[in-house]
Formats: sequence, C-alpha cells, structure tokens
Amino acid sequence: MAIPFSYIIRNLITRKLTTLLTAGGMALVVFVFATVLMLEEGLRKTLVETGSPDNVVVTRRSAETEIQSVINRDQAAIVESQPEVAYGINNVRLTSKESVVLISLIRRGSDKSSNVLIRGVGKTGILLRPQVKIVSGRMLKPGLSEIIAGKSIADRYNGAGIGEKLYFGKREWTVVGIFDAGNTGFDSEIWGDVDQLMQAFRRPVYSSIILKMNDPTKFQALKARIEGDPRLTLGAKKESIFYAEQSQVLSNFIRYLGVALSGFFSVGAIIGAMITMYASVANRIMEIGTLRALGFRRNNILSAFLTESLILGAVGGVIGLVLASFMQFFTISTMNWQSFSELAFGFTLNSSIIIKSFVFALIMGLIGGFLPAVKAAHLSIVDSLRAV
Repeated sequence: MAIPFSYIIRNLITRKLTTLLTAGGMALVVFVFATVLMLEEGLRKTLVETGSPDNVVVTRRSAETEIQSVINRDQAAIVESQPEVAYGINNVRLTSKESVVLISLIRRGSDKSSNVLIRGVGKTGILLRPQVKIVSGRMLKPGLSEIIAGKSIADRYNGAGIGEKLYFGKREWTVVGIFDAGNTGFDSEIWGDVDQLMQAFRRPVYSSIILKMNDPTKFQALKARIEGDPRLTLGAKKESIFYAEQSQVLSNFIRYLGVALSGFFSVGAIIGAMITMYASVANRIMEIGTLRALGFRRNNILSAFLTESLILGAVGGVIGLVLASFMQFFTISTMNWQSFSELAFGFTLNSSIIIKSFVFALIMGLIGGFLPAVKAAHLSIVDSLRAV
C-alpha cells in the first residue's frame, strides 16, 4: 500500500519556510536555464526568419559573410541570367545586386560606438523582403542621398531617427523612413540606394546577389550551375540557411555559457534540496518508524520522500518559468561575431523550452532527494521508535 499523497503535501506545508527557500533556489536556477535557452532561440529565430526559403543568396565562394564577399559586374550579369530566376511585374527579373559595408555609430545617451551594417539595395531588393514595412516616414528615393533605418537602429543610435542625418562615405545622408522587418535581422540594418552607396564608398563591386526562384525545388540545379561555372568564383545558398549560419558562433557561445552557469547554480540548488530533505528525515525519524510499524514498506518510504523532493522541483520549475516568461518583453543587442555588426534580438519562449526547463527542475529535485530518501527508507523500525 502506498503512502497517501495528501500526507506528503501536508508535510511540505508544515515546513513552509524550508519548502519556500528550497523551491525558490530551484526556481532561480530554472530561471537562468530557461532564459539562456530563450536567448539562444531568440537569436536563432531572428536570423532564420530573416531569410526566405524562396530566395537564394549568392556570394564569393570563400566568403562566410556578405562583408567579406566581392562580386564584379560581369559575374552579377551571369547570375541574373540564370533560368531559375523568377520574373515579377513588367517582366522584371527578381534579383537584387547589393552592397554591404560597416560603419560606426554612437549610441544614444552614451559615448560608446558600435558597428552598424549599411545595405545598398534597389527597388527589387525591397520587393524581395515583403516582411519589411515602412512604419514612419517614407521609402527612400533612388539616386538620392537618402536612407531608411531599421526600428532597432533608430531607437538606439544618434542620427538614425526619422528626419535626422548621418555622415559616412564622405557624404551626408538623410533618414527619410523607419522600417519594421518583423523582428528579423534587417531591423538592425540601415538601407540606402545601392548605386549611391557604391559611389560614396568608392566600391565598384557588389557584396551579394539576392534572387527569387521561380521553382524552389530547382535550387540544387541552380547551385550546381553557379558553382560549376568557370567564369564565376561564387557560391549559392538558400537565404534562410545563409542567415541561420550567421548565428552559429554567437549561438554556440550563449549555449556553452548557459550550460556552465546553469550547471554551477544547479549544484547549489541540489545541495539545498538535499539539506532540506535530510533535515526532514532527521525531524521525522519516529514518524518514519511509526509508518513502518503500520505496515508500509521501505519502497513506500523511499517513494514518499522522492515525491516530496520532486514536488519541490516542480514548484521551483513553475516559478522559474513564470519569471522567465517576462523576459519576452525585453530586447537585447550585441555584436554578431561573424558579421561584426550590431544585432538586436529578443527572448523567445516555446513549448520545447518549457518542457526542457521543467524536466531540468525535476532532475534537480530527484538528485537532491535521492540520498535522503534512501536513508529514510533504510531506517530501522526499532531504532526509529526509540529516537524520542
């Protein structure tokens, strides 16, 4: 026969202070664990959703980022003529020859600067990114020294707000619009006319070519033709994969740091749970002896104490997840170590993170309560009844 669950709950309620302290310690560890996972997922989501599965990014074969890539005009013309390229209105090929450079901007309310990515685009380049919407001001006009800024950049940097001016490339540029890219990586960029930017930076080559396929299933044929053409030294990747790879270095750093911190703090939480459960055993020796005398077996005692510990872990897990859920209202910015530019992203909570965090909390409870439960189960009936 099993020990009633209500008995286990009453014991936890009786020890209110120690129960709350132990569950609180576990909650803090779960909070750290879940927050790290949310941060990594937010970074992944931001960059993966930046790309479209129908779009292809063409860069120099050895380049890991657009900043490192160089494509001359002859090569760009060959890429644009590929049969897999889709056509838009007025029979215009849906390709965008783009130039990408980095500039340094000063943060608002600070004297610190960070690298910001400037992207030169044309009309077609904007059409290829339907997630980009002008939320303030207007779209830039080709042929003029006008730029539009992502909402993350406009909020954080001097001169990047609507109507303000920035000076780079030996020219003054006017911010005529603010765009929202749906919390993707484009929110951390400034866009201008590609021809004007290439002139300003005296850069006669493109950084990348973005093209939309008329049939996404023909990507491998397009990739093989581009990479096998002896006139080209280029490589092709689906845009979603290209941007996902941009997150790998930073994502790995966040993951390893998070695992180290969570592991370190979890040791303290497990020790706290273990101390709590050992104290519970010490205070209930006669009670345990009475239960054994009433016919409860060792495994009943073991399972009861393990259940108490698991409940502590579960309570800590729920509290930690509730606290972590509020992090979704915050956005952080850091340098993307692959592109060396500023990147803003938020915390993302999903069902996978909830399950992982809750299981992590239960594991802490199980480990913390195992040895005390074993001790309780192996107490002698006679010695227990003589304890008082």
